[in-house]
Order: sequence, then C-alpha cells, then structure tokens
Amino acid sequence: MMKRALISVYNKKNLFSFAKGLIDLGWEIISTGGTAKDLKAEGLKIIEIEEITKFPEILDGRVKTLNPYIHAGLLYKRDEEEHLETIKTLNINSIDMVVNNLYPFEETIKNPNSTQEEIIENIDIGGPSMIRAAAKNYKFVTAIVDPEDYEKVLDELNKKGDISLKTREYLACKVFSYTAYYDALISSYFNKLTKIKFPEKLTLALNRAQELRYGENPHQEAVLYKEVFDLPGSISSGKQLHGKQLSFNNFNDANGALEILKEFEEATVVAVKHTNPCGIGSGKNLIEAYKKAYECDKVSIFGGIIAVNREIDADVAEMINSIFIEVVMAPSFTEEALKILTQKKNIRLIQIDDINKNNYNALDYKKILGGLLVQDRNELLLKDEYKVVTKKQPTREEMEDLLFAWKAAKNIKSNGIIIAKDKATVGIGLGEVNRIWAAEKAIERGGYKVKGSVAASDGFFPFSDCVKALAEAGVTAIIQPGGSIRDEESIKEADKYGIAMVYTGIRHFKH
Repeated sequence: MMKRALISVYNKKNLFSFAKGLIDLGWEIISTGGTAKDLKAEGLKIIEIEEITKFPEILDGRVKTLNPYIHAGLLYKRDEEEHLETIKTLNINSIDMVVNNLYPFEETIKNPNSTQEEIIENIDIGGPSMIRAAAKNYKFVTAIVDPEDYEKVLDELNKKGDISLKTREYLACKVFSYTAYYDALISSYFNKLTKIKFPEKLTLALNRAQELRYGENPHQEAVLYKEVFDLPGSISSGKQLHGKQLSFNNFNDANGALEILKEFEEATVVAVKHTNPCGIGSGKNLIEAYKKAYECDKVSIFGGIIAVNREIDADVAEMINSIFIEVVMAPSFTEEALKILTQKKNIRLIQIDDINKNNYNALDYKKILGGLLVQDRNELLLKDEYKVVTKKQPTREEMEDLLFAWKAAKNIKSNGIIIAKDKATVGIGLGEVNRIWAAEKAIERGGYKVKGSVAASDGFFPFSDCVKALAEAGVTAIIQPGGSIRDEESIKEADKYGIAMVYTGIRHFKH
C-alpha cells in the first residue's frame, strides 16, 4: 500500500525539496490551504484535504483537519486486528507521516502591534491535535515539526526504505516538547491578560540558547536557556564583541554584577567574584569610579568580572588591561578602548545596550530539590522615607554614603555588612551565619580606611555588638532596617559613641 504524508506547515523552510523527495520515493502527499497551494505551484501532485475528510474547510480555516478520517488514519494500531477491521469497515486510509509546524503564536505576541484578536487567531488547534496524535502513535507514524529533521528522515527512507523506531521515538519526543512550549506561551499570555502573577499551574517557556563547556565544575554538564522575550539590559541579551565563550560561572557572576550595577545612576563600576562584589565605586566619571572599585580589594578583583554603566574609553581600558579580568560588560566601548582590550585573547567583552534598565516587573526563581521558589524581584530600595533614630544626625556627605552603602548591602549575600566612604566600598563582609562576624570581616578588610566611613547592614542588629565594633573601628554613621526587639540597645550604643544611625524600615536579605 502506498504511504501517505499529511503536510500542513507555517514555516516552509526546505519544504519543497522534502516533499519532492517523498514523492520520488513513492509517497502520496495530502495537504491543506496555503501549503497545498504552494506545493502545487512547485509542480507537485497533491491530494487536497477535502478529498480525505469529505468535508469542506470551514470557519475561516478554524476547522479543516479535525476529522475522524484524519485522526483515525493517524491513531489506529497497525498490529491490532480490531483496529484494522474498524479502519477497513469505515473505508479510512492510513496516514503514515505528519509534517506540521504551528501557527506563529510566538511571533504574534512578540509584535507590539498585534491585536488581541490576531493573537487569539494564532492559537493553533488542528495542528497540535495532529502532531500529538501522530506522536502518540509513533510506533507506526512519523511526526515532524522541525525542518532540520527533513534531511535525516529522507536519508533513512533512501537507505533503509523506512524510518527506524528509534528515529520516530526521537521525533515524537520533539513533538511533545514543542507543543508543551507552545502551550506554555499561551498560558503565560493568558496569565498576563488576566493579571495572575502566581498561577495554580506554572509553565515556563524557554529556548535552549547554547551549550556551555561545563557547569559550576568540570564534571557538571550545562546549557543556557533564554526566555522568549529578550530582556533589555540582561547578560542574555548582551552582544559579545571579543573573547572565548562565556562559561556557566561567567554567566552567573555577570548576572550578579549587573543586578548590583542597576542600583546606581552615577558613573559606577562593580567588580564581582563568585557573584559577590569585591569592589563598588561611583564617581563623577568612569575613571574615578574604577579607581574606587579597584582600591577596595586589589587582590580579589584579579580574575573577576567588571560591569560599568558608562562607555569605556581608552584610559579606563588601560587600567582594566593592567590586570587579569575575565569579563567586562559595558553599554559601549570606544574604538581605542576595543583596540587596547582586544590585545588580550581571553578577555570577554560584552556590550549591553540597556545596561541601566532596572524596571522589569519580573519574577525571581530559585530551584530547590523537588520544587521551585518564586517571588517578586527585589526592586524596592526604600519603602518609605528613612528615619534618623539617634541624637546625632548624619551630615549630607554621610547620608550620601549611607545610601550608597545601602544599595550595595541590598545586593550582597546575607548576613552582610558594607563599609563605605566617598561612594566607594571600603570593606565587605558577607555570607556569614552571624552578623557580628560579617561586621568583623568588613572591618578587617577595610583596615585603616574604615576610619571616617559609614556602614550598612542588610538586616537588623539583633544585639548592640555590631554597633560597638563598627564605632570603635571608626565608623561615623550606620544604616540598617531596624525592627529588632533590642533596637533600643543598638540606638543607645550609637548614642554612646556619638555616631548617627538611620532606620530604613525595610530589610534586604539575599540568600
């Protein structure tokens, strides 16, 4: 019996040579609407879908393949007598292959000019039904959704006269991934339409962007998946200008650097190691900002990642090139800067056009074993106006440094303490299980530069010990959330040492 393939596609890449290849091998082609018209225009012999369904295409194409003659031809088991008898009695012909890719729902929602009616009309119904039916019955039927698989299928047919079960199983797997992705896009669209932030059933639509050399460690495999919509100002939307491929750790650290950078409007440089900052500096220009970030920790910045929010010129490039840096991210580079930086083969240079963008209305995801934690992205810096709770008021300069330190403290791992002076981090203590340890580490790393500085804590002080340690090291003002049952003890300690303390009323844990 002659084999039959049903072809109905939106994406017609490589279609005509594939269809001709099937016909040359003795296959009959069934087709619908525009696909049939295009195949005929190429001189190919086609069976119109109406000849099979014995029913016209209706409702502006909404109903054309939803028909027992189609689905029974796809779904019956070729090795089951009862199915064979039913097919014979009802005079239904076998359909042995479906070639289908769906209406362009993704392209439609990406187009800002698309109307809601256009979006709804691009929800495919018949296509998913056909390819799912074919994939379910992959033991007997071939389902193809990706034009890249045409060559593989034709090659097997030419060499073996049939398509192997292993290949049909592989193609079926692609079908169900494809329809799951398609439905996830539709689900996401309707969640946004109906303003449902945390749906009862969560589906995510992501595209595999690239394979990575390995994960956090060489024995771990890794890939990068990208969201459907490019996120302006993100590492995944950046354009790599130079250097070898980014690694798993590069992507993760780069994202950490960008999250911090987005807090600052002035010319700012953020240096990161293992997603944590080893130096942050803001200034009148990028040179000043870079020197401040570098001076915070001249050792740890080596082999780190740098993110800046101004164009990199030749002077800054020379400073960067004086040490080993893994990745540099900037909104742009001058030609002279690129000439200098590209002298080093392995440095990665990433241009991120909207690097300052920080208004995403996005969710934050954290994978745990057996589940996924989902929360709002932490975009809020201060809930209300800050409040001075000590006798001493901070000076204008101290207040500027306190807010600078508060932005930095928001983006380091808890428990975290930032010591800063002249809009530059001086000492950073982070990721400690005890807040006093974080304070002690920040003081130790800041050394003599702590005198005359300010400090920020991502969470409240449960005891007055941190205030005592910071004050005795030379800190003149502190910013913290407040909210501890022992707040009064910390306030009294600050008053004892004659330093200012500001409460923000909002904490910034980062785990």
